[in-house]
Amino acid sequence: MRIITRTDDSVEPQDWRQLLAGSFRSVESLLDYLKIPQDSIEACHQAARDFAIMVPEPFVNLMQPGNIHDPLLLQVLPQPQELDEAEGFIRDPLQEKHANVQQGIIHKYQGRLLLMAASSCAVNCRYCFRRHFPYQENRIGRQDWQQTLEYIRNDSSIEEVILSGGDPLMMQDKHLAELVSQLEEIPHVSRLRIHTRLPVVIPQRITPQLCKLLQNSSLNISCVLHINHANELSLAHKDYYQQLRNAGVILLNQSVLLKRINNDLSVLADLSKQLFEFGILPYYLHLLDPVKGASHFDVPEQEAITLHQQLMAQLPGYLVPKLVREQGGKAYKTPITT
Repeated sequence: MRIITRTDDSVEPQDWRQLLAGSFRSVESLLDYLKIPQDSIEACHQAARDFAIMVPEPFVNLMQPGNIHDPLLLQVLPQPQELDEAEGFIRDPLQEKHANVQQGIIHKYQGRLLLMAASSCAVNCRYCFRRHFPYQENRIGRQDWQQTLEYIRNDSSIEEVILSGGDPLMMQDKHLAELVSQLEEIPHVSRLRIHTRLPVVIPQRITPQLCKLLQNSSLNISCVLHINHANELSLAHKDYYQQLRNAGVILLNQSVLLKRINNDLSVLADLSKQLFEFGILPYYLHLLDPVKGASHFDVPEQEAITLHQQLMAQLPGYLVPKLVREQGGKAYKTPITT
């Protein structure tokens, strides 16, 4: 296991919004920065037209220059295979359309509700199950919050609000603080969960203001990060994540099992061990959601089961994430067992 120490000191002091604005938005610029030959570029362009490329520089700086097979690069680089038609891979694999009960709200699990606090992400992962999601129909601005909060107030069974998107940390700290404050006023809401990849691709997003508002909240707060490979973690990340832990935030991680990226025992074991070293507990290992354009990432279920069994034999139980699949219409995530 290795901890990546490569950082760019000139970037560290920058505001996360500056880093976001400077993200790579073309195949040419990304490959040129990484000194990778631009073969078959037109096929990549076609895939990018279907689902745009966007990758922040701090994440790119963790990739190996010259390596077209880098596991971080493969997660974000448009590929010709995205244009292939694959049986069973559809635009809405989780049937979220049916659970999209109101603008910006997905309500499908007992006791908890997903609030789409933002409609954009800091990085476009090529396997994203929401790459075809109708965000234009689900944008909720601050002027729409009251209608959203009213839905939560009127259902006393909702104990936990899950902020998702997009990525909820795309919100400015002051706007997030307003939303959290209003959720705190709903008596039956006791837990807040934030699902985010932004602190992985731009760790500078963890600001003192963010930590302060989370620490001062009366809600029990957890943050579920999305990290698929140990190379996504650097010493800089460790310092930022410690700030979240100092604010009393519980850190969990969910990964997606991805062909050619992490479908390997040593890779998964290294990830779990490094997560724990950074104060993050492995939570879920997801089978790929069968979204149109992502079939080339698919790992067969039996291979996933074998890997998970090997992981259980090698690591203590608290370092082994639950192997699950999410299925449309189900009232909970489906555990994958032998």
